[in-house]
Amino acid sequence: MTDHRSKSIVRSGRSAIPSRSGDADRENLGVLTSESRNPDTQEIDLLPTLGILEKINNADSGVPGVVRQVLPEIAEAVDRAVEAFKAGGRLIYMGAGTSGRIGLLDAVECPPTYGVPEGMVVPLIAGGEAAVHRAQEGAEDNPALGEQDLRSIKLTPKDMVVGIAASGRTPYVTGGLRYARGLGCTTVALACNKNAAIAREADIAILPEVGPEVLTGSTRMKAGTAQKLVLNMLTTASMIRIGKSFYNLMVDVKATNQKLVDRTRRIVVEATGVSYEEADQVLARCDHNAKLAIMMLLSGLERQEAEAALHKADGFLRLALQNLQQH
Repeated sequence: MTDHRSKSIVRSGRSAIPSRSGDADRENLGVLTSESRNPDTQEIDLLPTLGILEKINNADSGVPGVVRQVLPEIAEAVDRAVEAFKAGGRLIYMGAGTSGRIGLLDAVECPPTYGVPEGMVVPLIAGGEAAVHRAQEGAEDNPALGEQDLRSIKLTPKDMVVGIAASGRTPYVTGGLRYARGLGCTTVALACNKNAAIAREADIAILPEVGPEVLTGSTRMKAGTAQKLVLNMLTTASMIRIGKSFYNLMVDVKATNQKLVDRTRRIVVEATGVSYEEADQVLARCDHNAKLAIMMLLSGLERQEAEAALHKADGFLRLALQNLQQH
């Protein structure tokens, strides 16, 4: 009897899970697409492994197209981040749970990848360091904690704050953005719902609405992927705009391990056409600074003169070389 009743539910497409229509949270969460049920995965619990993976892959495949729709807003955020960096400000991410960890992942990669100082891109996560390794879900519910964390890093109007929340309603993020905006910072909201509450606290709203998740409410999936894509664009484009690349080469990468030492060598070889041996010789003379080594090799300048030329061009290698050609 039980088996027959279960099969009837599956065939009719109705859920055996009781309705939560009377819950107080319905007004806040029930209307969000990130929290709604995906009609394409209603029977995912009956599928074999390959079928489950196909459903997940099908859902993921639509994310880049949704992100493409918000490129103008991402571009605006990039331009404001560049302004912040040039003014001596910082890019600050704040989020809770998965959103906070995605911000952390993007931020910690910036110093080794682009040679920027620690603290130029700052990640804040509700619940602090403990939340990186273990869920601290209650920490996200207090808007005062968002303001408190920004005060603790001595937020200034020069800084830019990006609040990240898949639902767009996380109190920790809302409180932080509200404080930052009141201080005069550029504020950005990154959420995956069009009617995100945090957008009302931001100068720029980036809202890639990826739709219902494969598993209802599991926003570490499509929403997390969209957030990762957006933050990758934000920092990568910002760093390019402040001179951290030469063509498409990462010329400010820090050679902090053997893999990166080899990458630095290959970057110099790619940019100049010299042999690996000559690249090693010049890199040894400039503390494995790929940008400086390329400048020396392509200009014929010694280290001190090459450094001065790069400084005059605000660190833009291509511009520094063009300046020399014009003289």
